[in-house]
Amino acid sequence: MFETIREWLASNSWINNNIKFIAVLVLAILSYYFLKKIVIPIIRKFVKSTSSEIDDVILSKKILKRISFFAPLFVIGSFTYLERNLQSLLDRLIVIIAVLNFTFLIGAVLSSISDLHERVEKYRERPIKSYIQVIKIVVYIFGWMIVIGTIVGRSPWELIAGLGVFTAILALLFRDPILSFVASIQISSYDLVRIGDWIEVSKYGADGEVIDISLTVIKVQNFDKTITTIPTYKLIEDSFRNWRGMKSTGVRRIKRSVFIDQSSIKFCTEEMLDRFEKIPLITNYIRSKKEEAKKINEENKTNEGFLVNRREITNIGTFRAYLKEYLRNRGDLNTNYPFTVRQLQSSSEGLPLEIYVFTNTTEFVEYENIQADIFDHIIAIVPQFELSIFQNPAGSDFSSAFKK
Repeated sequence: MFETIREWLASNSWINNNIKFIAVLVLAILSYYFLKKIVIPIIRKFVKSTSSEIDDVILSKKILKRISFFAPLFVIGSFTYLERNLQSLLDRLIVIIAVLNFTFLIGAVLSSISDLHERVEKYRERPIKSYIQVIKIVVYIFGWMIVIGTIVGRSPWELIAGLGVFTAILALLFRDPILSFVASIQISSYDLVRIGDWIEVSKYGADGEVIDISLTVIKVQNFDKTITTIPTYKLIEDSFRNWRGMKSTGVRRIKRSVFIDQSSIKFCTEEMLDRFEKIPLITNYIRSKKEEAKKINEENKTNEGFLVNRREITNIGTFRAYLKEYLRNRGDLNTNYPFTVRQLQSSSEGLPLEIYVFTNTTEFVEYENIQADIFDHIIAIVPQFELSIFQNPAGSDFSSAFKK
């Protein structure tokens, strides 16, 4: 019986070859599952047991899975001669699948390199993600060129040479990636933006922390937890503010004014000076100013009854001196940076008295609390110096005026 079957298969070689080829397909499938279910888990277990992170990333499950596809392709490719009528088609199909798998394998390796780069603390602030994406695009284009060349039976180099005709079209299609790539080089070379930087791009409503820098977009998580995406090249075209310098120095500026009603500014009387002298922060200031004024007035022999000719102390100057001492005695301000209380140009809204100091913290909530405490005190203490804060009349002011 077996002899009869052998003779029949020998006389029908195509059936014999088909049966053998089916066996080859079964063997190819078994080789794939052998690698996937047995070999890869062993490799992954060994990789996880090591202390290095490099093998965890480079030999990731995704990469090993791509590698396992080559085993069945190799098995099938070795026996395509069994199907003489389809050998050319099968060889071409295997080359196409192998090239695509190799292309995606290179892409997976590049992605793993990018992940490994971001895990290293000293490199995290200088991402290479955009460069990796450019390399992946080149690899994918070249891989698809080989695939197309294999399908049409032409050398991929001939196809690449023929792309010169379509340069303008390709430049138009890849305009944003090209511009973004150039912008990424500028951002990296000049260290303009890093992951973790607080940036402010008013044009796009972005005000928060950079969480991702890729070839085409930069992602910013705003303080309200929304995400703003900005085209990479737009960040170079338009201006933006990076608060990294503030964070690196560990101090943050307070630059805010109160508007003093100019009609409340006047010379201090003796009674006022005696009262101010009892304030410990400006006791020495009052005494030194009184001595200075007395000496100058005696030297100039000015008329005591005519204030224009005399050196006098003003309530606004005294208040400014008090604010300097008050701020200097706070423990949450840094006096090593510009530290002053200054007057700005007066306007119809009064005389701006600006606080220009730096806090010892950059943390948002602490900074705002310090700033609020300072101006709470300023607003409350102003009347003690017989000054008034300018404020436009409100509805209640008009109501009170009409009632009178």
